[in-house]
Amino acid sequence: MRAVRVAVLGGGRSSEHEISLASAGAVRAGLREAGHEALDVRIGREGRWSHEGQPVVVEPAGGLLEADVVFPVLHGPFGEDGTVQGLLEVADVPYVGAGVLASALCMDKVTFKDLMAQAGVPQVDYVGLRAGDDRSAVETLGTPVFVKPSRLGSSVGISKVHSADELDAALEAAFGHDPLVIVEAMSEGLEMECSVIGNGSPEASQPGEIVVEAEWYDYEAKYTPGGMDLVVPARVEPEVRERVQSLACEVFRRVGCAGLARVDFFVEDGDRVLVNELNTMPGFTDTSVFAKLWEASGVPYPELLERLVRLALERHEEERRYRF
Repeated sequence: MRAVRVAVLGGGRSSEHEISLASAGAVRAGLREAGHEALDVRIGREGRWSHEGQPVVVEPAGGLLEADVVFPVLHGPFGEDGTVQGLLEVADVPYVGAGVLASALCMDKVTFKDLMAQAGVPQVDYVGLRAGDDRSAVETLGTPVFVKPSRLGSSVGISKVHSADELDAALEAAFGHDPLVIVEAMSEGLEMECSVIGNGSPEASQPGEIVVEAEWYDYEAKYTPGGMDLVVPARVEPEVRERVQSLACEVFRRVGCAGLARVDFFVEDGDRVLVNELNTMPGFTDTSVFAKLWEASGVPYPELLERLVRLALERHEEERRYRF
């Protein structure tokens, strides 16, 4: 692949700002190792864009800093939810990752799970709530349950509720991040994750098993070195790993994803595979699972990034053939 100029977006307005900066730094280093030019585009907490200390202006059909492709390494609202993707579409610049609709759909856990339920995809029981809603449906889930903001990632704002008298406080904490909250029944199953890359014909990595010493896979476990262990391949029967890979690609296609994703699962009773969620822009830090799974599958980090850039360019070229 010829050397290309890549604008790497990092930061953003969400509570995952610092995680995004760390991910973007790793992506820039990997792209440079692969022989590409990587531009550091920072998005401040207030939403202002800058490059080398100078403001960045995005104009319709004007591209971005003359970059060949944009890599939006942004997590959470105002970055991973279709907003920046829409801006890049208007700017007419190729970008890595899912488009507007898939980004917005997968960012919203309630909408994603509603779609999976309609398609008959197996998953844990759940209830979506807004402030003022009748909460009686939550009782059907029993305890323990997890209470989460619907549109945040990296385990931000999540509480584990062990008894009914803890529910109100957990809901209020989640409502502090998002007007829509999801309450999920707890699965005692094995936690597994599978990375996916591709456009129309996605490929799945070797699935990995998440092993944590903490009570659950929280923010500290995800981003503290040594907070969790990734076992690859996961310690399940080969046919279960194949089922995880097949479901990962199926979910990727169902939501219209592109470029990359990480799909998270539970495996109960040794062979019952449940989809938990799909992350359209997973973390790219040194402790992040997405790249580790591909490395274990024979794709080194610089090569992985180069493939993602190529997929972005191919998708942009393909979509420009259509007459909208």
